[in-house]
This record gives sequence, structure tokens and C-alpha cells, in this order.
Amino acid sequence: MILHASCVAWQGRGVLILGPSGSGKSTLALQLMALGAMLVADDRAQVDPDLVVTAPPALGGLIEARGVGLLRAEHAPATLVLAVDLSQAEPDRLPPMRHTLVHGSRLPLVLGRGQDHLACMVLQYLKGGRQA
Repeated sequence: MILHASCVAWQGRGVLILGPSGSGKSTLALQLMALGAMLVADDRAQVDPDLVVTAPPALGGLIEARGVGLLRAEHAPATLVLAVDLSQAEPDRLPPMRHTLVHGSRLPLVLGRGQDHLACMVLQYLKGGRQA
């Protein structure tokens, strides 16, 4: 399955970044990379049934920096543990556990549009998970 999404990872734990064109997928990925995450895929993410994500060969190791161009970066596959949807804002201060389906598997979901410090929150989620 190829998704219009970006993905970065912390120690092999991947976050799938979803949203329409121009919503900030690559920007969030770059912010997470600046905090130590590794690029998996930008703009197109190949997801296998075990939720392992890779970049299509032609896009591997490239990430778009709007207004700058395509940047090169180390990249590696990762297993998805989280999805962030940049098209939806979270209305709740302490939201219920949300999920999305990827290859028929439930993946925790964070609604990220308009979230201040989203990169920091996502990185900590990848490092430590979330209290249920």
C-alpha cells in the first residue's frame, strides 16, 4: 500500500504523518528530524501488512523543504506505532484514545492541526507511549 504521507521514526518506532497537500507533513517531519528522529519516507510511504514503512526507491533519502528544495537525509525503514492527522484539530484537552486503520490494523491517532509544539509531543509519544 502506498499512502500520500510522510514518516519518521525514533529508534525504529514510526509515525505516519497524514494530511492534505500543504498541511505541513514535510515540515513536521523536518522538525522531528531536527530533534533526532530519522527520515523514513516523505510524500509517499510504502506500508506493508506488518506496518513496516519504507520509501519508494525513487524518493528514498529525500525530503521536501518548501522554498528550499529537496534535501538529502539518512533514511531507514520503521514499524508504525502512531499516526498524526494534520487535517483535523483536537477539540479535547485530554482526548480519548483515537485510532485509524492501516492495512486493517488499529493504529493510535493524534489529531494535530494547529497544535503548538506538536513535534515535541509526537517525539515523546514515540519514546514513551501514552498513558491510557
